[in-house]
Amino acid sequence: MLSGWFIALLATAYLGLLFAVARFGDARADAGKSIISANVYALSVAVYCTSWTFYGSVGRATSGGLSFLTIYIGPTLMLLCVGVIIKMIRISKAQRITSIADFIASRYGKSQLLAGMVTVIAVIGVVPYIALQLKAMAASVDVLLEHSGGSFQVLGLDSTFLIAVVLALFSILFGTRHLDATERHEGMVAAVAFESVVKIVAFMAVGIFVTYGMFGGLSDLFQKAAASADFGRLLQLDSSRAGTWTSLIILSGLAIIFLPRQFQIIVVENVDESHLKRAVWLFPLYLLLINIFVLPLALGGLLHTQGQPFNADTFVLTLPLARGAEALALLVFIGGLSAATGMVIVETIALSTMVCNDLVMPWLLRSSHLGESRDLSRLLIGIRRAAIALILLLGYIYFRAAGEAYALVGIGLISFAAVAQFAPAMFGGMYWKQGTRAGAIAGLLGGFSIWVYTLLLPSFARSGWIGNGFVEQGLFGITWLKAQALFGLSGLDEISHSLWWSLLINLGLYIIVSLNSRPDAVEAGQAERFVDIFRHSAQETGTRI
Repeated sequence: MLSGWFIALLATAYLGLLFAVARFGDARADAGKSIISANVYALSVAVYCTSWTFYGSVGRATSGGLSFLTIYIGPTLMLLCVGVIIKMIRISKAQRITSIADFIASRYGKSQLLAGMVTVIAVIGVVPYIALQLKAMAASVDVLLEHSGGSFQVLGLDSTFLIAVVLALFSILFGTRHLDATERHEGMVAAVAFESVVKIVAFMAVGIFVTYGMFGGLSDLFQKAAASADFGRLLQLDSSRAGTWTSLIILSGLAIIFLPRQFQIIVVENVDESHLKRAVWLFPLYLLLINIFVLPLALGGLLHTQGQPFNADTFVLTLPLARGAEALALLVFIGGLSAATGMVIVETIALSTMVCNDLVMPWLLRSSHLGESRDLSRLLIGIRRAAIALILLLGYIYFRAAGEAYALVGIGLISFAAVAQFAPAMFGGMYWKQGTRAGAIAGLLGGFSIWVYTLLLPSFARSGWIGNGFVEQGLFGITWLKAQALFGLSGLDEISHSLWWSLLINLGLYIIVSLNSRPDAVEAGQAERFVDIFRHSAQETGTRI
């Protein structure tokens, strides 16, 4: 029998193990013996696989069939663009860049305004993704407790809020124990790589159990599904959804670079460019293995629950529990916990660094609130800890305000579309010397505004927190201002619609304003260093800018 306290103790023990791994990694780094190998680096990139992968992919496969694969095709294709990523890493090392906000701001004349804008967009954009993790973890705890007939409450607080508090505490322990000028956290990277192993083992274990334990193997499962008209369609490619597939592949391909946690792992935490060669094939192999049983689990869940109410996002837990495999269910729970905690820890550390460096500290310096103190380490750590707590609180608030109206994958795609707004300024800055600060600011403002209007606000309207008139009739009753049929473009799903309009306006403004503005001397110099980084790095080997 699974009790609430036993589940809580198991989760705490596992998080303690992660903390021990992180401490070991930090100790090795302090001793000058880095634990970060090519394999560890490649596995840490799998922080991309969050609760979305562990729970949400199965849920999406029950309705969209093979469409769940788009979320993994995009990152695989992007990682094949090795030259782009190596250039990004080379620039970051030469410029001593510590975050995606730092990267964009440095390219455009080290603009503090641009850094602050990117930070605000990143925080607002990633909040729904953090809400996704909270929703998935709360749902998994509820499934286990429902199975055992127990409950777990502390001071009358709901489980989701308790999870947010625990994740905030562990994120603070993981990432703000000390300051590092490079903003590298080798212990955190080691812990994330360890989590990647745990979650793929857990997911494949439940996939094998359902496929070969509850059914007679893949052929038996697919034959039974094909015999049903409702389930057979999930095995077929739907050509009418080609536009949606294309949008999701582009969106996920951009997300593997522009999500703050992915930039942190792939670029900031990289200690050796050669490690990328391993990640280029090991990470796609990881994605292949962790997705082998997604469709079998979805079909197995649908066949098992025919005629009964179900939550497809929790099939990975409910199926083993239905056969009394409580030990396997606990392993799956730990796997899901790994998927969620890895994302939250790295994301909040990356975001708190940006909030501290690009929002709070510039304000303190301008307002002379620092007094005569010269030792800022305690202040910086305090700011980052407060930022982590605030970000998780915002995630909890979004979960309560809009999270119940979406499946897990739907919440994640909202965040993907937000960080995709960094693409024109980032790629343009790396390859186009004529790109200017004014163009980057205009593009980001335009694209982000469209994202807010077409995705973020409709998510609140769907939950009933605000009126939905701007979605149904258009703003001020103007039909061509309908939030999800903007300028008369209809027939697309909400994610594709928002992606195409936001990137079109973002890129258009970036190019037009850049062509009609002139960079200052600092901006022109940075453009030269970014675009021609390979020539500059060859000339300046062994030097620091």
